[in-house]
Amino acid sequence: MKDGFLKVAAATPKVRVADPDYNASRIISMAEEAAENGAALIVFPELCITAYTCGDLFLQDTLLSGAEKALSRILKASSYHSVMMVVGVPFRFKGALYNTAAFVHKGKLLGLVPKINIPNYSEFYEARHFTSGKDIKPINVSFCGEQTVFGENLLFKCVNFTELVIGCEICEDLWVTCPPSLTLASGGATVIVNPSASDETIGKAEYRKQLISSHSARLLCSYIYADAGMGESTQDLIFSGHDFIAENGVILAESKRFNTGIIYSELDLSRLMHERRRMNTFNNELNNCTEIEFELPSRDTRLTRTFSQTPFVPKNRDELDSRCEEIITMQATGLATRMQHTRCKTAVIGLSGGLDSTLALIVTVHAFDMLGIDRKGIHAVTMPCFGTTTRTKSNALRLAECYGATLHTVDIKASVNQHFEDIGHSWDNHDVTFENAQARTRTLVLMDLANKMGGMVIGTGDLSELALGWATYNGDHMSMYGVNASIPKTLVRYLTAYEASKVEGELKKTLQDVLDTPVSPELLPPKDGEISQKTEELVGPYELHDFFLYYMVRLGFRPRKIFRIARHAFDGIYDDETIKKWLVTFIRRFFMQQFKRSCLPDGPKVGSVTLSPRGDWRMPSDAVSELWLSEAENL
Repeated sequence: MKDGFLKVAAATPKVRVADPDYNASRIISMAEEAAENGAALIVFPELCITAYTCGDLFLQDTLLSGAEKALSRILKASSYHSVMMVVGVPFRFKGALYNTAAFVHKGKLLGLVPKINIPNYSEFYEARHFTSGKDIKPINVSFCGEQTVFGENLLFKCVNFTELVIGCEICEDLWVTCPPSLTLASGGATVIVNPSASDETIGKAEYRKQLISSHSARLLCSYIYADAGMGESTQDLIFSGHDFIAENGVILAESKRFNTGIIYSELDLSRLMHERRRMNTFNNELNNCTEIEFELPSRDTRLTRTFSQTPFVPKNRDELDSRCEEIITMQATGLATRMQHTRCKTAVIGLSGGLDSTLALIVTVHAFDMLGIDRKGIHAVTMPCFGTTTRTKSNALRLAECYGATLHTVDIKASVNQHFEDIGHSWDNHDVTFENAQARTRTLVLMDLANKMGGMVIGTGDLSELALGWATYNGDHMSMYGVNASIPKTLVRYLTAYEASKVEGELKKTLQDVLDTPVSPELLPPKDGEISQKTEELVGPYELHDFFLYYMVRLGFRPRKIFRIARHAFDGIYDDETIKKWLVTFIRRFFMQQFKRSCLPDGPKVGSVTLSPRGDWRMPSDAVSELWLSEAENL
C-alpha cells in the first residue's frame, strides 16, 4: 500500500456444475495462492460457488443449502490470510433468490451485493430464477451463521488506506445504459469489482475489452473483472474466463481466454485520487451509498506493472506513427491559424542544425503548405558564433535548401565581441554572461529581421527545456509563437525521426544526421572541431527529466514515489545514485526557473502536459522547493 499501490487479482477457477464443495476448494486454493503472491484483493466469477450454468437447479433447496455451506467453508479458510475475497453466490431472502457477490475478509462476511440488471434476452434467462436487487436498501441479514449487510450501493472502505473504496456490480450491470458503478464511483469508489459470467461469441472479446477500458476511464477508477470459464456447462454456451484488471482506461492485465488461473497487477489508487481532484467536474457527491469498513495489514507492494521509460511516447509503432502525424498537424494548425489571424505570410526561424529548430522548421513547412503559401516565405537564419561546429552549420544549410526555405547567414561573432567590449567582459571568461550574450544577440537578430520583413519569429524551445529552465531569459526563451512549447525532448526526437521516415535523398540523410548529433546549445568553443558543450552531461539525461516531468506535473507524484517507479522503469540502465542525482537537479531547477515560464510566448497545447502560465500550470515564481528537495535528497 506504500505510495498508493495495491496488488489485486482476478481469478477464474475450474468449476463443476452444481458442486459447491468442489468449487469452494478451488476458490480457497486460489485465494491462498493470491495471499502468497502479496495480493490484497481477489475477485472470482459470478455464481462461482455453484457455477453459473445450473439452470433450474437454482430452484432446488439442495443446491442453495450446499452453496451456503460452501461459503461457510470459504469464510473459515479466509481467517488464515488477509486477502479480501469477492465470491459469487446465490442468496435466498424473503421468498426470492438473488444473484450476489459475497465480500469475505478474515473470516467475516462483510456484505452481500445483489445483481441489479437481470438479463432475459437471447441466450440469457436469469429472470426465470433470480430477482433484481434494485431498490433494496441495505438491511441486516443472516447468512452462513453470520450477521451481514445485504443491499445495493454498498461501499467497502479500508480504514487504514483511505484511497481504497470498493464498489461492486455483477456482469450485465456493466453493459446497461446506467450501470450501478456510476453511483458507486460518484460516492467515492476507486475500485469497481465485477464477478461475471459472460459467454463467448465471435467478436465479443474485443468489445468486452473496450467496454471495460472505456468504463474505467469514464469513472476514473480501477476495474477488476473476473469471468466464468472452464467447467461451466457447454450445453448451449461457451465461457472463456476472460479476466481483466484496468485502471483509468489502461488494461494492466488480461488473461488468456479459455484458460483458468489468476492474473495480477498493482493498482495506483493515489494516482486515481489525484486525477479526480484535478478534474473538478468529476462528480464526487454525497449519496445514499452505505459504507462498510475493513482494515488491511500494511505492506510494501512489489511492483510488477510496467512503466514506460518514455511516458510521452507511444510504445506501439503504428500508434507512434499516427500520433506523430497528428502532433505535427496540430502544431502546424496552431501556427497556421496565428498567421491567418495576423495576416502574416513570412516566418523567421533561427536554424541551428539541432533537434528543436529542425522540428520548428518542419512544423512551419507544414503550416505554409496548409495555407498554400510559398515556402520562400520561411526565412531560416543561421547565426554562427564561438560554439558553432561545421556539422551543425552544414546541416542547417542543407535543411533550408531541401525544404525550399530562404536562407540567411548572419555571423554574430563581431556583434557579440563588440557587446563584450561595451560591457567590459573578457572573451576568455566563459561564464553565463559569455553564453547568454550569444543567445540574446541571436534573438535580437531574429526579431529585427521579422520586423524588417513583416514576419513572425517562430520559437524553437521545447517543454523539457522550459521545465529545466534550460533557456536564456529573453534570449531563445522569447519568440512570437512557440510551436514546440508543449513537446518534450524525447518526443522531439521521435517527431523528427518520423519526418525522416517519410522523405528521401539528401533531406533524409540530413535529418538522420541531426538525430545523431549530441544535444547542445553550442555556446562554448568546440574542441578539435567537435561539440564541447553537451547538454545531457550538464543537466542530465532528457529521458530521465521527461520521466520526472510527467509524473510530477501530470500526476502530482511526490519525489519518493517518482524515484521508486524510475528505479523500476530504468532498472539496469541507471543506478539509484544517478536517478537520485538528476531527480534532485530536476526539482531544484524546476522551482528556480519558474520565472521564465511565467512570461512564455503563446504556443499550442498538444499533449497532456504543458507549462503555459495561461493554461495548465499556474505556479508562483517565488515558490519554495524545500519540501520536495528535502524528500528527494533523503532518499
